[in-house]
Amino acid sequence: MQHRTLGSQGLEVSAIGYGAMGLTMAYGPTDEEAGVAALRRAHDLGVTFFDTAEMYGRGTGSNEILVGKAVRDFRDEVVLATKFGVDMSVSPERIGSAFDSRPDTIRKVADNSLRYLGVDHVDVFYQHRVDPEVPVEEVAGTVRELIEAGKVKYFGLSEAGPETIRRAHAVQPVSVLQTEYSLFERDVEQLFPTLDELGIGFVAYSPLGRGFITGTAEPADQYEATDIRSVDPRWQPGNFEKNVEAVRRLAELAAAKKATVSQLALAWLLTRGAHVVPIPGTRSSQRIQENAAAADLTLTDTDLKAIGEILPQGGFGARYAEGHVPTWI
Repeated sequence: MQHRTLGSQGLEVSAIGYGAMGLTMAYGPTDEEAGVAALRRAHDLGVTFFDTAEMYGRGTGSNEILVGKAVRDFRDEVVLATKFGVDMSVSPERIGSAFDSRPDTIRKVADNSLRYLGVDHVDVFYQHRVDPEVPVEEVAGTVRELIEAGKVKYFGLSEAGPETIRRAHAVQPVSVLQTEYSLFERDVEQLFPTLDELGIGFVAYSPLGRGFITGTAEPADQYEATDIRSVDPRWQPGNFEKNVEAVRRLAELAAAKKATVSQLALAWLLTRGAHVVPIPGTRSSQRIQENAAAADLTLTDTDLKAIGEILPQGGFGARYAEGHVPTWI
């Protein structure tokens, strides 16, 4: 597995990472045994970058505990990223839409994450969402204190805009920004000039369109209520059929290269800049092997042109249901 450097502070990770959110939330019931097996298989295949968050355990630490258990025997060989900044005191249906990045909360979350993961430091500590009530300078200063204390190595932001990135970076260098990015979702490309100017890496979450680009999507009403795809606009009638057709055409292009559509989508992301690293998530060992192999898939200019003709502007349907779209500031 090839490696990439994110940011100017020395953060080195595998070109394909692993996103652990779906192991405990948003994609149906939890299967801890399958989750641990998936993470360990990813490591076997050269994946060194594992992404979790306080929110993914809904305040219980379950996701971080699972990740910590899985990587326990090779912790020193991997980069662990987790996140703070979501208010976990609200009702379950509001988690993810209420924020808390007060300095005392950040410190508390850091200590909890270290305990749940079973480690003495976190490699990347992201602000999960910008908190409009707390100046980002205070957030960056608090993370800087944690870095100085040896509890954190690198500072990251998630779903932040140019102004916030610049203000945070002036206090504590930001190593990486994480935001949704895939063949289906391109809006974040407008932030790339800022990242390039400041020397900040980029981590693409949901790089397979929340699973749609794997070619296994079913209509929204086929998923249970705990599954994000049951309400995702891309799965709704009208959008769903158009996205299925686009994926079918992408799959034909991939097959001509003896690759899968998922590999094509991940390889495409790797062409968007040396600072880009996708973090697909899955519970399937077979899918993990498939995703990891995407790092070795070379796309020609002709391939990239063909992909652009199939999805010139991204997928059909918004990122989130109305009223839930993050605002970049």
